[in-house]
Amino acid sequence: MEDVKLDNLSELIENVQNGGPVDAALLMPANLAALSEDEYKKLGKRATLRMDCVIMPVLVIMFILNFLDRQNLASAKLAGIEQDLGISDVQYQTCVSILFVGYILLQVPSNLVLGRIKWPGVYICCGMAVWGAISALMSTVQGFGGLLAARVFLGVVEAIFFPGALYFLSLFYNRKQYALRAAILYSGSQLGNAFGTLFAIGVLRLDGQHGLAGWRWLFLIEGVLTTGLALTFAFILPNSNQKILGMSKIECDWVQWNMLSDQGQNNNSEEISNKQGFILAVTDPKTWLLTGTLYSIFIVSALTNFFPSVVGGLGYDRTTTYGLTAPPFVLSVIVMLVIGFHSDRQQERWLHIVAPLIITAIANIIALSSLNVAARYFAILILPGSFYSAAVVTLSWVSNSISQPAPKRAAAIALVNAICNTPNIWGSYLYFGAPRYVVAFIVNLVAAGLAIGFATATRIYLRRQNAKLDRGEDTGKHGPTAAQVASGFRYII
Repeated sequence: MEDVKLDNLSELIENVQNGGPVDAALLMPANLAALSEDEYKKLGKRATLRMDCVIMPVLVIMFILNFLDRQNLASAKLAGIEQDLGISDVQYQTCVSILFVGYILLQVPSNLVLGRIKWPGVYICCGMAVWGAISALMSTVQGFGGLLAARVFLGVVEAIFFPGALYFLSLFYNRKQYALRAAILYSGSQLGNAFGTLFAIGVLRLDGQHGLAGWRWLFLIEGVLTTGLALTFAFILPNSNQKILGMSKIECDWVQWNMLSDQGQNNNSEEISNKQGFILAVTDPKTWLLTGTLYSIFIVSALTNFFPSVVGGLGYDRTTTYGLTAPPFVLSVIVMLVIGFHSDRQQERWLHIVAPLIITAIANIIALSSLNVAARYFAILILPGSFYSAAVVTLSWVSNSISQPAPKRAAAIALVNAICNTPNIWGSYLYFGAPRYVVAFIVNLVAAGLAIGFATATRIYLRRQNAKLDRGEDTGKHGPTAAQVASGFRYII
């Protein structure tokens, strides 16, 4: 590697953003350029592993608790919350759905704030502390009104986390690394589903202790645990790729160079305004093609809101039902990690979305056509892994395809995720007519087909954009930035 006089990445980034061409041999920082190829590869592996060890466990635990605090109402239903509070099935379904109103509306504003501030890690941790406190206070509700209000506020604050975490990952991992890390992150929701039910079994045994119902203990313990861990994580989660806990300067320099050499430019939140970023995201065809794909997938994933009830339709007692809900989500974690890893390794997205969705369609056909316990449980077993792995790769496609400018990426990630969470509002009303849930499974089957169609349309569009770039044609304001074009940027399809 040719030695250069650039002593630090700030000078390098300034050069690139001032319009200079990107050339790894000329612009690589001196401390990295001085390394042999073997030393550089070893440094990259070491830096990535250390960064993974700092960031990923924290985000996974956060997502587990985020999901538990959001979904524990399903466990509370089986523990008798409806009877204790005197609420009807419709009122319960309203409490499930109302959370997603604030959750959806606040995602874009929150992500635009996150993209601007200098302390994104602290911001996410503060949100975690507040939603934990709200969850704990849910243990004191006495009726429908109190439960409804608590769920509204919980949704507002939880809007910070998931789109924020996806944007946060894009500050540290490039396109060749992102899908696997998104899968690792999303495994938090699956682990929450798997072990949350088992955790609920233990907590609900406290029913009657100190005069509190089991479901009240569930809200209280999960909420207090969430807030306590949030305060700890605020000292661990990094706020930029320039300083990461336990990593040396040269390792952080490698992380920054790894991003810069992939994107053709560094993340710059001041490149355009939040309003401009939002407008660019809204008017980009890629946003809506990917939204169509993920929206269709999330129609199917609304199943998880009623997963204990659907599994309960197999006819087992409460404890057995809780136990049977765990294996599908454990399998889902494994499938997501394998598909995320392979998608990154192959630098391919479309097939890694379509193939799992075919499995989703097959599982829904089985659930529709049979009341056999073994057959229906097999369908339930393979459903989460199929639609969640497709969702993870789609989310990676969003971040990879709408990568710059940074405010546009922040807006697009939140906008797509916000819109695609709306099935959680109306989807819960499809789950009636136990144990077959015919309407729900028919809708899910159609949605899987739509997702395949939208993913295919996205692939065709991006392939045409790449062809224009190959010919040196202008792709317009919705294509790569000038710096990205100069670096040879091509969309992953």
